[in-house]
Amino acid sequence: MATTSDIRNGLCIKYNNDIYKVIEFLHVKPGKGPAFVRTKLKSVTNGKVVDNTFPAGRKIEDIRVETHKFQYLYNEGDTYHFMNEKDYSQIQLQKSALDSPSLMKEGEIVTIIINSEDDMPLSVDLPASVVLEVTHTEPGVKGNTATNATKPATMESGAIVNVPLFINEGDKIKVETTKGTYQERIKE
Repeated sequence: MATTSDIRNGLCIKYNNDIYKVIEFLHVKPGKGPAFVRTKLKSVTNGKVVDNTFPAGRKIEDIRVETHKFQYLYNEGDTYHFMNEKDYSQIQLQKSALDSPSLMKEGEIVTIIINSEDDMPLSVDLPASVVLEVTHTEPGVKGNTATNATKPATMESGAIVNVPLFINEGDKIKVETTKGTYQERIKE
């Protein structure tokens, strides 16, 4: 058993007869009244996100998990195929288990969290950022840069990311996976 002081991003807990992964949390100590922890939890079974507030010091049931490195191979509709880097075994996961499947390109190395009690995969964690090539974007209009102007760009993985006007087709950019936002252009 853990307490609310052990809550951190990525922690898997059992709550309301389901398994949830902590996406965001905030310890709050108001000037009046007891402290509490505000959390955003994502169900690993159906992908729904719920907000919950735990009083400080409350016991929570955490789940013992293992992390393994897997390589993303391909997808067939909503089924995504991954291969374990150590023993080359393959597993299939549904799209709902992935946080941002549109940012994954074939060959990407991801971390899969597996419940050590029943060996069921719980969630897939992408690296903090990925490098993707821009396959389609409109050309930027000269002189339209008075503010932080952006335009939509389609990546090689199919994701659409807002990028600055100076980004062109064929450029490689770094995308933050948690928010799906542009970070920087990669020079080659």
